[in-house]
Amino acid sequence: MKNMGKTRKNKQKNNTDIQKEKGNNLRRSLEAFFKSEDPVRGTIKDILWVIVVVGVIAAGLYIFSGTWPAVVAVESESMVPNMNVGDLIFVVEENRFGELQTWEDGLATGYGKFNSMPDLQSRNVYGDVIIYKPNGDDSVHPIIHRAVEWYEGNTSSGYITKGDNNQIADQLSGISGIGQIMPVKKEWVVGKALFSVPLIGYAPLHIVEFAIILILIMVVHELYIRSDGRDKK
Repeated sequence: MKNMGKTRKNKQKNNTDIQKEKGNNLRRSLEAFFKSEDPVRGTIKDILWVIVVVGVIAAGLYIFSGTWPAVVAVESESMVPNMNVGDLIFVVEENRFGELQTWEDGLATGYGKFNSMPDLQSRNVYGDVIIYKPNGDDSVHPIIHRAVEWYEGNTSSGYITKGDNNQIADQLSGISGIGQIMPVKKEWVVGKALFSVPLIGYAPLHIVEFAIILILIMVVHELYIRSDGRDKK
């Protein structure tokens, strides 16, 4: 019995030693990778660092906003002059920082977001601007328009929406590929617009080109640093 106990302890010790050795090997490998002066590894490190930073920012935005995407870019002139192409819109869950209010609600209370200018019909605008998936279709870009009223129908209920720079409500028009836009169900709402930053939205609108340029800059920068270091030696 004593021998069996000793054998079991020895096995446990060996397993512990093996795990420690694996951990030490992993640590040494990571240290060697991050201390390496190889240009390719240097570029990979820079890219990984960018991914980590972007991930932390994205997590922070999600925690703050309660929805995703937490930021969207204005792509059309349908909300001019209160929102313009290239504006970066920060989005929050529809009832965060106050319940979502339609134009109809805001008219009674005087509440309105993004309403510094009148709409195309020269009317003062009220209520929240919502971001929604037309007909709940994930393959179509979300629409950023003002919630006008809640429609309660026999077959379909939801928000009636309209762009400040449009002549008619979205539900009187259609989109290629999905047809007529239906009243916006609550589950189709991504969130409501909280505030905007002008022009910054051009980066997300050209995210692929932006990423390529950023990676090229990082590669050139890494090669320059390595070359400068060799010259000094």
